Amino acid sequence: MFTLLYLMRKEELKLLLDSLYEKYNKMGFIPDDPICIPHGFIDKKDIEISGFFAAIFAWGQRKTIINKCNFLFERMDNSPYDFIVNHSKSDLVPFKEFVHRTFNFIDLHYFLRFLKQHYLKQDSLESLFVKGMSSKDVDVRKGIISFREEFFSLEHEKRTEKHVSSPLSNSACKRINMYLRWMVRKDKHGVDFGIWKEIKPSQLLCPLDVHVIRMAQEFGLLKTDKANWKTCLELTEKLRQLDPNDPVKYDFALFGFGVENK
Repeated sequence: MFTLLYLMRKEELKLLLDSLYEKYNKMGFIPDDPICIPHGFIDKKDIEISGFFAAIFAWGQRKTIINKCNFLFERMDNSPYDFIVNHSKSDLVPFKEFVHRTFNFIDLHYFLRFLKQHYLKQDSLESLFVKGMSSKDVDVRKGIISFREEFFSLEHEKRTEKHVSSPLSNSACKRINMYLRWMVRKDKHGVDFGIWKEIKPSQLLCPLDVHVIRMAQEFGLLKTDKANWKTCLELTEKLRQLDPNDPVKYDFALFGFGVENK
């Protein structure tokens, strides 16, 4: 019955979600969303570094997330790449008391240490995802697994691992999928950056925000409210049927409509 209902409504649903995508995927979306953080930078490395932290911190109220990111980058003189590759131990003193929910200085110190060694060798974080992927892969699953394995390849405390999820633990990987959307997607509206070229928009997976799940249920795209990897794949596959080349564009539609209709 669910499948029949979905097939009967598919054309109508596509028209609705396309209109909502156009409504919410506008520059006015940026100021109140964590994506405003990377939009404060011009250099590619600054964009992807600031975007990475904004995505990792994307847990809780959006206003708090934005404020924490601003606090962090102000202490880097709003030059995250330069700070990361050139900082010394003494430069970390202003960050000793940094906390965002369960993310603390122990975690921040490791993130900065890994990013420093990475950027001294590579030009972009994209290489960490692409290393584990093939252009023939349906989605970014292998890329996310590869990224996490590489990211925690240095000596670290176990607690820090919880801040970067993996499909292997059945996590929906919301924050990483959101980050990938920001870096990979590009359209005429200019909200997403599209600065990574080796991953295709068709390979992206939809971030499972609570608003997204709720609206996906309302529209008959999901039967469950469980935010896990299986649900992420299920929703993305339904969205892929509406737009095979850019399924995650509907994240704007579901999230925007969900926030506006709490």
